[in-house]
Amino acid sequence: MKQIVIASGKGGTGKTTLSASFAKLAGHSVMVDADVDAADMFILMKPDKTVEEPFYGNEAARFDPDLCTQCGECVDVCRFGALSFDDNDMPSLDETACEGCSVCSHVCPTGALYMEPCDCGKSFVSETACGTMVHARLGIAAENSGMLVTELRKRAAEIAEEKGEDLIIIDGPPGIGCPVMAAVTGADLIVCIAEPTVSGMHDLTRILDLADHFGIQTKSIMNKIDINPEIAEKVKRDCEARGSEIIAEIPYDSDVVQSIIAAKPLVDYSDGPASQAIKSAWEKVKSIVG
Repeated sequence: MKQIVIASGKGGTGKTTLSASFAKLAGHSVMVDADVDAADMFILMKPDKTVEEPFYGNEAARFDPDLCTQCGECVDVCRFGALSFDDNDMPSLDETACEGCSVCSHVCPTGALYMEPCDCGKSFVSETACGTMVHARLGIAAENSGMLVTELRKRAAEIAEEKGEDLIIIDGPPGIGCPVMAAVTGADLIVCIAEPTVSGMHDLTRILDLADHFGIQTKSIMNKIDINPEIAEKVKRDCEARGSEIIAEIPYDSDVVQSIIAAKPLVDYSDGPASQAIKSAWEKVKSIVG
């Protein structure tokens, strides 16, 4: 079983467009939308949900006023402003301000404050025309997206084993933080996509540094290659120096926007220059992961 992650150092570079097209070209695979903070791969893949499960993250404090003796010890120890006295000198818990440190539950003499796991969102297993898709929706202001990404990848691996699939395609989160590390750890290949801009060059460097840290092979794709040829050449030189081969140069193509409006993978919508470049990239990726 091989795992490919589509990644970049920022959002908006074309990861989901590329991931959906790769999934379509693969014909059959297990897909993971690992951008749980702003999942959107479902728009292009049109999945039919078959399983929906709650996702529980770290614990947070809960308050039972019936057990409270108003001693105030919890208010004294809370360093995050989550506990305060109301007009009746009763402790009041602001659950959105709680950081889950659990100190209040340890000092409360009556058990009025206790910890319980937070319901942080939902995970889904769905079927698409290209195979099974594992995705999620993180709750508003919910945290632990890295933990959720890990759960999605674990579920995807289980499904791939059950169904005898030999490929998992992961649409990675933006940036280089915890969710990205959860998405790339143990992957066989990271396909880095970047635009030829000053910030794009910087963000590509960040994701290549992350891949080097984890010892994961990378290949790179330049998107909108023609918007700044000078920087594009510099990025290509930098990639070559880092050992990350440029496997595709995607030109600016209005069909990309139109395919998103039509809610279709680009290679399903168009056979234009961007689509052709992605098809060429996919052939190279296939040869690498077997």
